[in-house]
Amino acid sequence: MMIFEHIHTFYFLGIGGIGMSALARYFAAKGYNVLGYDRTESPLTKDLEEEGIAVQYDDSLDFVKGLDKERTIVVRTPAVPEDAPVYVWLREQNFTIKKRAEVLGMVTRSARALCVAGTHGKTTTSTMLAHILHRSHVGANAFLGGIANNYHTNLLLDARSDLVVVEADEFDRSFHHLLPYISVITSMDADHLDIYGTEDAYRESFAQYAGLVKQALVVKATLYQCLVDAVQPQCRVYTYAVGEKADFYADNIVVKDGAIYFDFHTPSGVMSNVKLGVPAWVNIENSVAAMAVAYLMGTHDDELRDGVESFAGVYRRFNVHIHMPQLAYVDDYAHHPEELRASIGSVKRLYPDRYMIGVFQPHLYSRTRDLADGFAEVLSELDEVVLLPIYPARELPIQGVTSEWLLEIVKIEKGKRKTLVKKEELIGYLQGRVDDLINAGKACVVVTMGAGDIDRLVNDITQTLIYEKNV
Repeated sequence: MMIFEHIHTFYFLGIGGIGMSALARYFAAKGYNVLGYDRTESPLTKDLEEEGIAVQYDDSLDFVKGLDKERTIVVRTPAVPEDAPVYVWLREQNFTIKKRAEVLGMVTRSARALCVAGTHGKTTTSTMLAHILHRSHVGANAFLGGIANNYHTNLLLDARSDLVVVEADEFDRSFHHLLPYISVITSMDADHLDIYGTEDAYRESFAQYAGLVKQALVVKATLYQCLVDAVQPQCRVYTYAVGEKADFYADNIVVKDGAIYFDFHTPSGVMSNVKLGVPAWVNIENSVAAMAVAYLMGTHDDELRDGVESFAGVYRRFNVHIHMPQLAYVDDYAHHPEELRASIGSVKRLYPDRYMIGVFQPHLYSRTRDLADGFAEVLSELDEVVLLPIYPARELPIQGVTSEWLLEIVKIEKGKRKTLVKKEELIGYLQGRVDDLINAGKACVVVTMGAGDIDRLVNDITQTLIYEKNV
């Protein structure tokens, strides 16, 4: 940590973000003075306050006027607007201000960084990798992009190890600040086109990132040709896949009693009958990628098996909240068409022949506009589509881009349903629909999807459906 030897304080603008809070916890654990700003109180900011990290929720300058400019680093996220009074004042006073990715990149340069990049799957894959290593003799620290259900935190510290697991975020080309020792690239489906402009530019950013990897790059087999020429000469490229041969792959997949089992193949042999801790179909692919990196770091076979089986998942990554004969409820962070496709497909495999109600809260006006056809196509696979209003996050409205507009282009077959529901009316709507279906003798599954604030409803949905039906 010599790069921060003259620093006393870290002030986080947007401290309630999942990535920001992990960094805040890290520097607090290292003995620095840590405080920050966020617009709204959340369970995560409350946790930070309980851990001794001061958080301000208003535009008062009292928190920052006493800071020593020469001994403070301000860490910011684009989620905080440029005109936020605290941010404006810090700029005017010429504080050292760095993006979260820059600071994280500085941390990775003092360790061997195991990074996971990709449009989809990076949070689950990186968290599973961290869990496998943390439970093994190898050990690992980790900055996670979600709350690990095994540890109820997004930060793992391990004094035994110089390894650090990092989720490599492509938004705003943030992952170009990292220095990966080994990296996974899971996917490169177009996203963040408000930043990149074109799909080609988006994919080129991944090629540039691949060129930063020092030791080994583990890529989904379908991406090999796109990336192999971008890596450094000393960097070894490995492929992974599901259902087809690669350097690392899974086959002989069996779904039994709500659980998923598979055989894991490595360059040196095969591990039979590995059980997934979280039985989502997409997690087969995620686990192969995580196990591949853990294998390359010297994790033993029994440690690999134990790590995958004991992995409890990530908060809001395919969390099964109700699993009963007549009713199931799954919540997932899916917010891109391909993520929705994976989530819906996993639900259908786990609960075949059940009537499926899918609740989706679109995230960002620009993403909804750019990927509307993809959203409409995948939502049409549901028996019942329920759309919430678009969650704007950092954006202002775009004329004509609304959930009503998206719902219009969702094509449904005869007998299926689609509707728009306000967030405050959702629980009552689901309560009524589940009641109607079960009374009609139809087993059903509800899945909520989205990256906005739909998560605030998950506990209430769970309790309402369990209480009302007692099934």
